Amino acid sequence: MRFEAPLIRGTLVRRYKRFLADVVLEGGAETTVHCPNTGSMLGCMTPGATVWLMPAANPARKYPLGWELVEVEPAGPMPRAAGVLVGINTGRSNALVAEALERKIISELAGYGSLRREVKVPGTRSRIDFLLEGHPRDPECYLEVKNVTAAVSGGIAFFPDAVSARAVRHVDELAGRAARGQRSAMCFCVQRADVSAVRPADEIDPAYGRALRRAVAGGVEVYALRAEVTTEDVRLEHRIPVDLGA
Repeated sequence: MRFEAPLIRGTLVRRYKRFLADVVLEGGAETTVHCPNTGSMLGCMTPGATVWLMPAANPARKYPLGWELVEVEPAGPMPRAAGVLVGINTGRSNALVAEALERKIISELAGYGSLRREVKVPGTRSRIDFLLEGHPRDPECYLEVKNVTAAVSGGIAFFPDAVSARAVRHVDELAGRAARGQRSAMCFCVQRADVSAVRPADEIDPAYGRALRRAVAGGVEVYALRAEVTTEDVRLEHRIPVDLGA
């Protein structure tokens, strides 16, 4: 996925009120930008970090710049002088996974004739990110996407980065569909290139870890895709394992 316009470089002052961040631009001007990430952004909002911003398509918008990337210290074995770009825009994760599905990076999910987005799940108050349909042999597949930005030393990404009852509910709903004999899957969209696996963050949200392991034991498929991130584009290029732990 190529960015729609050249990104603007800046330095992070602070992120606050979930949707806002103050940034100093290269010319020295300080401005408030939109933050398209409602999570805790653990490890991705250190004051002084280099960030990249997207100009809004509508220049009259209240905050005409949106935060797209941040440079962080590498979590994996990379040169210490090299920072790692992390895509923090959770609004891009579904489109990134859709591109990866079209390129058949997850072979187990290849062969479906259609991909419907934001489908209301019968019997619940939720919408599923994707419903894959029209496979010559396999049943339709409910697919939920989770954006991952946090990582620990040793090159392991984790999710969630804060307690999330909503994430637990999504996993439980997938497990419920699997229990009824329907194909259900989760895909972690990891928007950074310095990790080798994803694991549930039991130390942050133990309920999520329990729910995910329970869902997998009940038949929910779990995949993870790692991105190559540059200031020009973000591409999900590599499958990495999901470590469910104990």
